[in-house]
Amino acid sequence: MKHNTELYELLEVKTRQYNQPSFIETDPIQVPKQFSGKENIEIAGFLAATIAWGQRPTIIKNAFRLMKMMDQNPHEFLMSTNEVDWIHFLEFKHRTFNGMDCLFFLRSLKNIYEKHGGLEAVFSSGYQIDQSMASALRHFRQVFFEVAHESRSQKHVSNIDKGASAKRLNMYLRWMIRKDDGGVDFGLWNEIPMSALLLPLDVHTGRQARQLGLLSRKQDDWKAVLELTESLRQFDPIDPVKYDFALFGMGAFE
Repeated sequence: MKHNTELYELLEVKTRQYNQPSFIETDPIQVPKQFSGKENIEIAGFLAATIAWGQRPTIIKNAFRLMKMMDQNPHEFLMSTNEVDWIHFLEFKHRTFNGMDCLFFLRSLKNIYEKHGGLEAVFSSGYQIDQSMASALRHFRQVFFEVAHESRSQKHVSNIDKGASAKRLNMYLRWMIRKDDGGVDFGLWNEIPMSALLLPLDVHTGRQARQLGLLSRKQDDWKAVLELTESLRQFDPIDPVKYDFALFGMGAFE
């Protein structure tokens, strides 16, 4: 695909239109936005992204419910409470993510902060393996499931080696890593460059990308993520996933 000036201008205009604080009002990123401490933002963001499928109002409502169940201080809750106090999480449910999954996720997050230096450290050490988001995602999944768990919980963390697009994890990484003045993404993490990020591919962004000639692959899978992100790097090699705002906005709201 050759650089298309008209397409570039459209993507830039739509990115500026949607990369605004008003975007937060309908997006799950509003859940971590209620926190100021790094660890609370990381944990709240990860849990909100984990259940980010289905109707957005339901996602947001259930993610806020999780924060309330963690006493509005998720990091302190994980570090200072015991699993015997977590019985009420068995009542939590979001679509196929049930109470047993929720308990395991809390257990694994606690392990990550106690033994691996936190979420940023896990993703960053994975990235350093070969300077790619693929290695970051693989390493994170390996660490996340080192804690005892039921096999059913594995479906809630994407496996790119089985072709998954890893939409929710890529969205979470965009939140944590992208730095700009749009007021949406946090830009908290410094060890992984924005240029390495991959587009969070969903039905909206995929459909819009195909209509614009940015994506030829028909499935919304891992290969499509790589193809689409590479197309977007031709327009901005430093910050290619900023165009997530344009593609999602045009696909979901227009």
